[in-house]
Amino acid sequence: MASIRVRQARDEDHAALTALHEREWGGPIVVVHDTRYDLRDLPALVAVDDGGACAGALVYRVDAGGLEVVSLAASAPGNGAGSALLAAAEEVAVAAGADRIWLVTTNDNLDALRFYQRRGLRIVAVDAGAVDRARAVKPTIPHAGTDGIPLHDELRLSRHLTPADPR
Repeated sequence: MASIRVRQARDEDHAALTALHEREWGGPIVVVHDTRYDLRDLPALVAVDDGGACAGALVYRVDAGGLEVVSLAASAPGNGAGSALLAAAEEVAVAAGADRIWLVTTNDNLDALRFYQRRGLRIVAVDAGAVDRARAVKPTIPHAGTDGIPLHDELRLSRHLTPADPR
């Protein structure tokens, strides 16, 4: 596996981020917990491989509720970028004084649920019908997701952080 480094996104990452978000979300607009986000307007962490290529990106926002991971995508599964990005986001959260990291995924995203739960995040809420509502804002959201599972609900995952031990 290639070595992965994580850093804040730079202007020269624009094309790689655009391509990654197009592939993952059909563009820079995501709708989550009844909120429309333009990923271009939020801070991002970029994972780069030994050759300097973008291996993944994590877009986030920090407020009084903690650090929200708005988008996490790797260029290829299993390359270590997702783990490195999540660990870096935890460091950003602690540095910002946030006491938790949280995110939302959809009911069909079993790979994401497995990934996040293995890293200590727990399901703390289910918003039944949230994806159905999001389709009113972003009609391109599919009706079926991974493995043909009907896509209807959002699952909120969270993990509390401590300044001494972000894991």
